[in-house]
Amino acid sequence: MKAKNIVITEADYVRLQRLVESSRVFRQRDAKHLDDLEQELERAAIMKAGEVPSDVVTMNSRVKVKDLNSGRITTYHIVFPREADIARNRISVLAPIGTGLLGYSAGTTIEWQVPSGMRRFHILEVEYQPETAAAAA
Repeated sequence: MKAKNIVITEADYVRLQRLVESSRVFRQRDAKHLDDLEQELERAAIMKAGEVPSDVVTMNSRVKVKDLNSGRITTYHIVFPREADIARNRISVLAPIGTGLLGYSAGTTIEWQVPSGMRRFHILEVEYQPETAAAAA
């Protein structure tokens, strides 16, 4: 399931590449997460913001997922590391779940390694995507 291409906006791609490059020096403890994100970016389909389908998880999207291991449904907001706040379900793109969800669309089931082991998530809905919101404004 991890082998499918993901969709990333041009702006997100540039910012995420910068994050990976700049974090290598300062975030030694995140090396594995940086590697995972970098691998995802390498296989991403890069699109202009206006071309990304509205059901794709982009940076700053709010996404409702079902953990197929536990049955729990949670809404996550995928953000850059400095904006992360687990108490508010604001998940860093460097967190395993954040990296795992980025670029996939509603209806997709993914498998991703998290600290507690391999997990399966089903993306139920992209509740908010900034690219769609900007187009509607």
